[in-house]
Amino acid sequence: MGKHTESVDTLVLQRIESHGPGWVFTPGDFADLGTRTAVASALKRHKAAGHIRLLGRGLYDVPRQHALLGTLWPAIETVAQALERKDGLRLQPSGVYAANLLSLSEQVPAKAVFLTDGATRRVKVGPTEIQLKRTTPRHMAAAGRLSGLLIQAFRSLGPDHITPQRIEQLRQRLPAPERLQILKDVALAPEWMHNHLREVARP
Repeated sequence: MGKHTESVDTLVLQRIESHGPGWVFTPGDFADLGTRTAVASALKRHKAAGHIRLLGRGLYDVPRQHALLGTLWPAIETVAQALERKDGLRLQPSGVYAANLLSLSEQVPAKAVFLTDGATRRVKVGPTEIQLKRTTPRHMAAAGRLSGLLIQAFRSLGPDHITPQRIEQLRQRLPAPERLQILKDVALAPEWMHNHLREVARP
């Protein structure tokens, strides 16, 4: 092993260790440390040594350990962040998964659906399937913001299930400064949601 390869190996491992267990990453997260070949070799060696796990094509993680449950699968949102970085995408949680993130649904989906401005595809990570669905720019306009998450969660629940109790629950859980930001994006939501969003945002 040449001196340069060895240093890329060390630098890659240092970056992995600095993020710690649960981090999901792709070879692109090390592009500044060496050539694609050197990074690929480093990841291959760290995988063989058991430092990291290959989740799928070009997707790795540092496995988290649990005293009773053993090795855990990574959190869906950390996988989504890695996909965003890797492909330069924006992802917007939607459906039951969006409602679940806001604790508006007890249902834990076996499939997490994200709207995207990239291509439609599926990514399997352990027992969970992550589905990326290409959508219109309008549906992506509030991506990455609380309002985007709320709009998708409300869409999933439907008008009849957005009760005063659920609105109150959101008001209790979400910090006031974040709730205020929702008002900027009300126009991006379907009309039936406008009052609900204003209620959540109310100071």
